[in-house]
Amino acid sequence: MSNHISNERPQPDQVLVDLVDYVLNFEITNPLAWETAHYCLLDTLGCGFEALTYPACTKLLGPIVPGTIVPNGAKVPGTNYQLDPVQGAFNLGVMVRWLDFNDTWLAAEWGHPSDNLGGILSVADWLSRTAVASGKAPLLMRDVLDAMIRAHEIQGVMALENSFNKVGLDHVLLVKLASTAVVGRLIGLNREELINAVSLAFVDGHSLRTYRHSPNTGSRKSWAAGDATSRAVRLALIAKTGEMGYPSVLTAKTWGFYDVLFKGNAFRFQREYGSYVMENVLFKISFPAEFHSQTAVEAAMTLHKKIKSLGKTAEDIQSVKIRTHEAAIRIIDKKGPLHNPADRDHCLQYMIAIPLLFGRLTAADYEDSVAEDPRIDVLRDKMFTEEDVQFTADYHDPEKRSIANALTVTLNDGTVIGEEVVEYPIGHKRRRKDGIPLLLAKYNVNLNRVFASKQKERIAEVSLDLAKVIQTPVHEFVDLFVKP
Repeated sequence: MSNHISNERPQPDQVLVDLVDYVLNFEITNPLAWETAHYCLLDTLGCGFEALTYPACTKLLGPIVPGTIVPNGAKVPGTNYQLDPVQGAFNLGVMVRWLDFNDTWLAAEWGHPSDNLGGILSVADWLSRTAVASGKAPLLMRDVLDAMIRAHEIQGVMALENSFNKVGLDHVLLVKLASTAVVGRLIGLNREELINAVSLAFVDGHSLRTYRHSPNTGSRKSWAAGDATSRAVRLALIAKTGEMGYPSVLTAKTWGFYDVLFKGNAFRFQREYGSYVMENVLFKISFPAEFHSQTAVEAAMTLHKKIKSLGKTAEDIQSVKIRTHEAAIRIIDKKGPLHNPADRDHCLQYMIAIPLLFGRLTAADYEDSVAEDPRIDVLRDKMFTEEDVQFTADYHDPEKRSIANALTVTLNDGTVIGEEVVEYPIGHKRRRKDGIPLLLAKYNVNLNRVFASKQKERIAEVSLDLAKVIQTPVHEFVDLFVKP
């Protein structure tokens, strides 16, 4: 006798239901979440403006068909493009992530929740311009900040206990998921439609992490999040048409996400959705470097000064001992040749060598013109890494979430300098008081890269004031940043 498979349509997986009910019903009340979202908005846009100074980024921007302008479409900050919301999301998403300088969330799965701004701002801008054109009220920037908080929460809470990288999937899967959910809310999906949209995000194809790891590290890691957030917009719009969803996309035997892509394991959750992630997100303030190295770079900067005070240089170094956490070893501990900027900004040794040699680390330091200096690879070869199990434990501790690194330099004459230990980077919640002035200074520098003084003054007048920002129509806010 044959066993017949039931074709009865199941109820939606609980993971889908919980996520959608959070997006539609949770009220965000903590002032810290709103304040941090404002800083996140400024910093994320600023990262995009710096990326506009790199031709490798700008060559990917603009409409798919050159010369296309979409009436009432989304405008791309820092440019004069006006695009459909899907391509607008790709453009802004690419800009935001290009230099690996926007915010970070570290857990079982790491990622960059502000990557979702590509979809959020592009859709909100398009909706606002369309509404005004038809005599209706536009969305306000409060709606954008609200969506940012929710997207951060979805991506971050999903990441706390679920490692996608361990099954070979890239963290931009969570960008696609979070963007689909919050964009779906912005375009007015009802509960059933939003469950359908989120199911479409899970059933979709997902990026492999191949482009982040040796020997294939490459520039796709700089546009993968733009691709993910733009795909999310497309899926939400498809759901808006009434297209069906797939209720057991996660749990279906053999064909569901868990069995196909997650080794049969169900997702685990450490906490309910709220506004925890935005309140605790990590800002990259001082260095455009993969976040697991931020404290190592800070330690190297301090050691550079100490070496210099002794009348020595990096060429006098015999060895560098690096105590670090397991995630840093797994992701950015690299030996051998580095082939391109994307390879270098994911190499712990390279990101330590530059400050030891030059007392700096900027986005330009990953380019070939700097990397061809033979002293860099000589110094890299003198570095030795080891895991500190306490650093790893503190990295996963929800009360700490440290990203500790410790460096000890030994000189050729036997002098030992260090150990220099940094547990929390300047962008960590525990160092917010010190970090926010530097974050605002970073934003100002990035405005200067793109805008003339008069336009910059108008941008600063509005954008630096949270009370003004939340009441500003989205299209008017975006217009502040449009190039003449």
